[in-house]
Amino acid sequence: MSIFLGYRGSLSVENRIAKVACSLVPFVRPFSSLTKYPSQGLRSMLVLVIGDFHIPDRKHSIHPAFKNLLAPGKIQHILCTGNLTTKCMYDYLKLICGDVHVVKGEYDEGLDFPHTKVLSVGNFKIGLINGYQIVPWGDQQRLAMLQRQLDVDILISGHTHQFEAYEYGGRFFINPGSATGAFTPLLKDPQPSFVLLDIQEGVIQLYVYTLVDDEHKVARIEYRKPVRT
Repeated sequence: MSIFLGYRGSLSVENRIAKVACSLVPFVRPFSSLTKYPSQGLRSMLVLVIGDFHIPDRKHSIHPAFKNLLAPGKIQHILCTGNLTTKCMYDYLKLICGDVHVVKGEYDEGLDFPHTKVLSVGNFKIGLINGYQIVPWGDQQRLAMLQRQLDVDILISGHTHQFEAYEYGGRFFINPGSATGAFTPLLKDPQPSFVLLDIQEGVIQLYVYTLVDDEHKVARIEYRKPVRT
């Protein structure tokens, strides 16, 4: 059974996300207020999911509207889908958060990152890949095969430079898009985006940050880990 939270194609993020089994609302909320759930007072973990920078070969830098959000001391973990292309970008991520996990993209030739990584955050087992290994790019069934091989609750991939978040076969799939909006052979001008996960026990609040007319916009998806019997 497939439950889609996102649509593929050259549409805006708002049009590529559908309210199906999980809630989605336009949302503007500062990073500093995401340290706990106000209604429950429970601690949560903030995970930045970001990648496909392609600096300096395709873009000069991250847009200031995004840089202002990515301040040190607010995030507990960073999961990066690769294509940093230089060690300078890795050092920049380390300034934001000390716990940085990166996988190798096809343009990270001089950087010593693994091709896949599996880690646990809260009650979720998360797999991380760049996605260049998936042919066709972003193919749902091939991503699902890899998810089963890694035996993870969530599979994070990049490479397509388009944000996606959807549930498929009882698992959750996330593509944060390109943080800089770097072009690809298929997309001349992708919308810059990254994802922030607010994880508390078996619930994830996913915030997708996009750049629209030099300003950041935010939308939210809620995902609940299925109870397995």
